[in-house]
Parts: sequence; C-alpha cells; structure tokens
Amino acid sequence: MSKEKRSFRDRKDAKYCNDVTGMNQILIDLKPRRSLGELYISEKYDVTEVVNYLNNQDSDITYFHLFATAIGKVMYNRPLLNRFVANRHVYEHNDLTLSFVMKISFSDKSEEVMVILPIEEDDDIYKISKKIKEKVEGVRKKGDTGTGANDAIKILGKLPNLLRIPIVGLFKFLDRHGHLPNFLIKDNIYYSSMVISNVGSLKCGSIYHNVTDFGTCSGLITIGEIKKEVIDNEERYFCDFGITIDERIADGFYFIKSLKLIEYILNNPQVLERKVSEKIDYEEK
Repeated sequence: MSKEKRSFRDRKDAKYCNDVTGMNQILIDLKPRRSLGELYISEKYDVTEVVNYLNNQDSDITYFHLFATAIGKVMYNRPLLNRFVANRHVYEHNDLTLSFVMKISFSDKSEEVMVILPIEEDDDIYKISKKIKEKVEGVRKKGDTGTGANDAIKILGKLPNLLRIPIVGLFKFLDRHGHLPNFLIKDNIYYSSMVISNVGSLKCGSIYHNVTDFGTCSGLITIGEIKKEVIDNEERYFCDFGITIDERIADGFYFIKSLKLIEYILNNPQVLERKVSEKIDYEEK
C-alpha cells in the first residue's frame, strides 16, 4: 500500500516500519511470537441498515461480499491494521489482500482450498462482489483449486514424518527471515492481510480463531449468523463478529477507533459504493 521510497530493510512483500514506539518495541520483545500477542475482540453490530440495503439491491451481492468490502475499507482507512511483526521487526504489506478458506463442495470429505482476494484502491462493493464470485465459481465449477501453496500442501501433506517435519522446519526458518519461495506464498492465506470466515452461512455464531506464528497475517475475523431481535416493538437485525488480532501492530486506542469505523460503515452501507481507499470522516461530533 505504501508508495514511499524503499529501504534496505524492506522485505520483498512488505515495507519496514521505522515509526514503532519504544513501548511497542518492548512489547514485541516480551511477546516475540504472534500467538503470544493475540487480542480477542467480540462485537455485536446492528446490521439493520445492511439488511435494508441488500434487500433494495437489484444485484446478487451477498452479506459476505458486503462484509468483505467493509473490512477492506476499514483497512485502507486504518493502515496499521495491514502491518505484521516478523523477526521482531514491524512491516507493512505492500498490498492489501483478504483471504478465506472454502470447500469445493458442501460435504464433510470435500477438499478445502485457500483463496486470496486482492483489494485494489479503486475497488468498490460491486467490483469486490464480482471478484469473489469469480474466485468461488472458478473453484466449484471449473475445478480450479489454484496454484502455489494449495498444490504444495497436497504434496507435502502426504509425505512421511521423516521427510515432512524437517521440510516444514526449513520453510518456517525461511518464513521467519522473509525468504520463503514465491510458490509457497501464492494463494497462502497466512500471507494475506486478513483472514475472514463467514461461519454465519453455516448458521453458526461467531467464534474466536487463533492466528499463526507462520506467515505475515496479523488478524482473523469470523462473521456470525444474522439474527432478528425485537427492541421497543421494532425489528432489528444483529450480527456477531469474532476478531483475533496481533496486539503488537497497534495500540488499544487504534483498535477501538477501527471498531467504531466498522460500526459506522454498517450503519451507512452506501459508502461501500465508493472507492475502498476513500477516507471516511466518522469521528463522533
């Protein structure tokens, strides 16, 4: 995302951040692994305006499409969310990508495939909806399971322990130092900006999911089922979000303001028709 001049400390996939505060650096030293810095956030949002907005749409935009666009817009407005910590240094992704795992078919034995969704600066809800549909249709109708990490997992996962464990150990070492081969980064959700999971499509409430020490992804968001409630004789719709994020990339104040922005967007979904990179003035008056 950043257009600034690159530094010798930059990685091939990210820019080195030299604005880290002393307190933040000490926190990284105290919690050198991402799994040690997990911050769990549970939010219940009123999505009545989202329901009304989609009911009045002629297109086939889904709730998942809308929520993915909203998350992308928040991350463009709040760029620290697109950072990660590797080898005790803070970096910002060169681009913004969301990711999710999908099944080729709805059955217990169906194969799972990792899907990467690039979010460009001029994308809007219509463009992102189209991207997601094309990705899903490519997997389910054409049998296109992607390349890179998806193919590597198929091969590596079938190797015996004697071979697989040292190979995975080598990959983890290369990952920690930013030298993992491109074919293992391509289509790898752990190298995206944010993982999202629509568990609401399975009639499930939001859950907490751990982040991994492998890769460069600092957060994971699960979206629960939308449920109707009656409040003061008025029907309202609510949705739970379960958010796990690496607390080392920003402070609590920054995270809270980001949650407020999500709330603003869900109350004003028409802003998603504009470019995701467009800044929103959502501060409470």
